[in-house]
Amino acid sequence: MNVRMGLIRKKSDWSAEKFNEYWQGHHGELAKRAPGLRGYWQNPVTERLQRGIDFPRGPWDFDGFSQLWFDNVGKADHAFNDSELAAVLMADEDHFLGGLHIVTAEQRVVIDLPEPQARARLLKRMSILKRRGDLSEEAFGREWKVHGDLVRKMPGVSAYRQNVVTARELVKGQSCGYGDFPIDGIVELWFEDAKTLEAAFGSEAGRVTMAHAKTFLAEITAFGVAERQVL
Repeated sequence: MNVRMGLIRKKSDWSAEKFNEYWQGHHGELAKRAPGLRGYWQNPVTERLQRGIDFPRGPWDFDGFSQLWFDNVGKADHAFNDSELAAVLMADEDHFLGGLHIVTAEQRVVIDLPEPQARARLLKRMSILKRRGDLSEEAFGREWKVHGDLVRKMPGVSAYRQNVVTARELVKGQSCGYGDFPIDGIVELWFEDAKTLEAAFGSEAGRVTMAHAKTFLAEITAFGVAERQVL
């Protein structure tokens, strides 16, 4: 399944509380009217810690991640570039956002999510991945699949999704190359709590998994998030 993801920063003079209230309320209500939209989740950032992992962070700093699902990329492009709602959305984004980058990703579910009530109680972490400079995009994709099999063996992982980036927009509506926006994937991991997360990465299976990560990743930039469903 393809997902369109917004990597967003609030305006510098907006508080986190004001930003989250506006994003969830006013902007969320606008965006969920996008034609062809099948699902919409917001993930406001709650922490910027490399819990359990010994990896350099990249230069990325965001205040939230949006996730929007459409039947295909063409419908997503229509909704946000040339639909009747597109100009209204862009004006609203200019009002409360200090930065907005877009990626389109192929989403793979490695460990299924639990039912909604159980999911709501979980801790979620999203991480931005950049591959090693000596690896091609194809080699990264192959190694990440192998990596998924290793994560399955880690204790305490409640759910796990891989989002392999297939298209990039450093400026919304303008496609760009990898050199302008060098992000290869976005990880979604769910745990019972921070203690469970750290125990998972500290386990023998976790150490094996992270040793493998160093064979194909240059950077992991981790964010704790609080997810909420808009549509």
